[in-house]
Amino acid sequence: MSDCFLPRLGGIEVQVDELARAQLSVGHDVSIATATPCRTGVPPAEGALTAGDPYAPGRPVAERPPVDRLVTPMPWDLPVGRSIRPVLAERKPDVVHVHAGAVSPFAWRAVRQARQAAVPVVLTVHSLWGPVSRGVYRALFAGWAQTADGLVVTAVSEAAAAPIRRVVAGRLPVRVVANGIDTSRWHDFACAPMRLRTAPDADDPLHVVAVGRLAPRKEPMNLLRLLREVGAVVPIRATIVGDGPARARMERYLRRHRMTGWVRLTGRLDRSAIRVVLAHADVFVAPAARESFGLAALEARLAGLPVVAQAGSGVADFVESGREGLLGRTFPELTAALLRLTGDHRLRHRITAHNRATEPVRCTWPAVLEDFDRCYEAASAKTPLAHL
Repeated sequence: MSDCFLPRLGGIEVQVDELARAQLSVGHDVSIATATPCRTGVPPAEGALTAGDPYAPGRPVAERPPVDRLVTPMPWDLPVGRSIRPVLAERKPDVVHVHAGAVSPFAWRAVRQARQAAVPVVLTVHSLWGPVSRGVYRALFAGWAQTADGLVVTAVSEAAAAPIRRVVAGRLPVRVVANGIDTSRWHDFACAPMRLRTAPDADDPLHVVAVGRLAPRKEPMNLLRLLREVGAVVPIRATIVGDGPARARMERYLRRHRMTGWVRLTGRLDRSAIRVVLAHADVFVAPAARESFGLAALEARLAGLPVVAQAGSGVADFVESGREGLLGRTFPELTAALLRLTGDHRLRHRITAHNRATEPVRCTWPAVLEDFDRCYEAASAKTPLAHL
C-alpha cells in the first residue's frame, strides 16, 4: 500500500516497484494498492479494482504485480485515495506492507483499516520526520501501542528511525530496513576503466554531479551556493539531474551569478541516462540535511563516485567519511569536503577504487528481502517482536 506509485516518479514510487518485483522473483504473491492514477487526471471508475494494470501508460510487463488504483479525484492528483477494504476482501492478504512518507493520508488510513480487519501490518516510513510530523504522529502511535500485536514499524535509515523512536517512546520496536538496489546493474561500471586525473584544470575540470528532485527539501539552492564557492577557488563543472518546483529559481540564480557556462540542468532523466552521467563524473554531491535515505547517492557510490553528503542524513548509513566519500555537518564542512576532493586526487582515486570493489551489503535485495521476511513473520506473530 502506497499513496504514490508509478507512473509518478520519486524515491518511494521506484522503491515500492522494485521491492514488489524482487519479492515476486522469489515466489511471494504480491499486489499493489495505491492512490495514484494510471494516467494524470484519469482515475478508475468508482468502486472498481484495477488488477492487471501494466503500470500504465506503457506495455504490460510479465514480472510486474497487479495494481489496484483506489483513486479519489482531487486537484493536482493529490493521492488521498479510497478505502482499502475492497482490496482486503478480494486479495485476502497474509500481511499488508504500508509505505508512508511524512504526509501520507492513504497510507495511514490503510494501516488503520488493515488493523481493524485483523490483518498483520508492516509500516515502512520513508521520510525523516520534523517537529510537526512528530507532534501529529505522537498521539497516533500512542493509540496504536495499546494493541501493538500485529504491527511492525520500519524506517529506511538510522536517521529516519531516530525521530520515530522518540515518538513511540519504547512502546513499539522500530527496525531499520534499508532501501534495496540491484547491484548487478552496476557491475559494468566496476569493470570499466576509472576516470583518473591528477588534478582538475581549465581544459578538463573536475565534474561534479547531483541527482534528485528540485524541491526545497533537497536544498537545491544550497547545492548551487556550494558549487559557486568551490568554483571560485578551483575550476569545476557540474551537472544537476532532476526537475521540480525550484528549477526556475535555480535558473535565475545561475544567470545572476554567471554560472550557466559550467553548471548544466538536464531536467529529468531515466535511470539508464543517469548511469551515463555518473560514468563521466568525478564526485557526487548530496547536500540535503533531511535526506531520509538517498537512493541517488547509493547509485553514485555503486558507480564508484566519492559521495559528499550530510553526516546526519540517511546517506551516512552507506557512506563512511574517508571510505566511501566525505561527510560534513555544516555548509562550510561540505564546502571543505568538496574542495578537498578536487585537490587530493589520491584520496579521490582511493575512494573510487574502494566503492567499485565493495558492495553495500545491507542495501542488496537478498538482504532487504530477508529483513522484510522477518518483519512479516513478526507482524504475523510467528516470531516474537523481541527477536527483531
